[in-house]
Amino acid sequence: MAGERWVPSVSESTPCELGEGPHWDSERGHLVWVDILAGRILVGSATGSSVELISTLELGRHVGAVVPWTEGGWLAAAATGFIHIAEDGAVTELAQPEGGSAVRTRMNDGKCDPQGRFWAGSMAYDETPGAGSLYRVDLDGSVERVLDEVTISNGLGWSPDGTTMYVTDTGPGTIDVYDFDAASGALANRREFFTGPEGRGAPDGLTVDSEGCIWTALWGGGAVLRLDPRGRIIGEVDMSVSQPTSCCFGGPELTTLFITSARVGLGAEELVAQDHAGKLMQCEPGVRGRPAPPFMGELPA
Repeated sequence: MAGERWVPSVSESTPCELGEGPHWDSERGHLVWVDILAGRILVGSATGSSVELISTLELGRHVGAVVPWTEGGWLAAAATGFIHIAEDGAVTELAQPEGGSAVRTRMNDGKCDPQGRFWAGSMAYDETPGAGSLYRVDLDGSVERVLDEVTISNGLGWSPDGTTMYVTDTGPGTIDVYDFDAASGALANRREFFTGPEGRGAPDGLTVDSEGCIWTALWGGGAVLRLDPRGRIIGEVDMSVSQPTSCCFGGPELTTLFITSARVGLGAEELVAQDHAGKLMQCEPGVRGRPAPPFMGELPA
């Protein structure tokens, strides 16, 4: 495959069943990520070539994504909707837009846009096609369903100029791109940006670097790809595990690419061969990321 190649090292050795949603909290200097099926939030401090685990929060429910809130604690997409998690771990129930779903669903990946609105999507546990949605938590605390008929709502990102939004659906294995209205958060002019290479898995979580290139984890493909703004592959992180799930840039200079991974679904022989499955990885690809915004609005009712 054309382009630059990188090989990551193990950053934090606590294996997750389904590690996801890495987020660099610039204000605290911490990396935050989740173990979806364990209902666990992990917080670590980056120390050079590794991450030191500082704390874990046990939520007692599946958690797809978590972001800091400017007023304190975290806003999380968990179970069938949104919750607030205080610094001491206390949980406040918020909007539950998936609570009445006819199919058993849960919240999945999420991220804040440059204006500080929180976006997160859902999926059916049995991956029923079209059973998921994508939601936006606005700055006034209201929750809006922006897209429906999503299968596995996943990686989200915005171009450096804030005019373009990338939206992943791992079900069909595609990343779509939309015109993004910064003032309202509205999406328009959907078109296909990238489809996972045949036989190499499907795009999962993603991040956008300071040069406007997109880094997407290939679930089942054992790689993280770097795509240019036209969707062409220009680089690849060669993973020692088959199920990388997402990535983000972090560290003091935003030059470290952190990559989450999963063990779920792997057989005994695969787990022996992939002894790093579920662990956090990192590499230094020679480019910078961009600060990840926290949630800057009111909490949903």
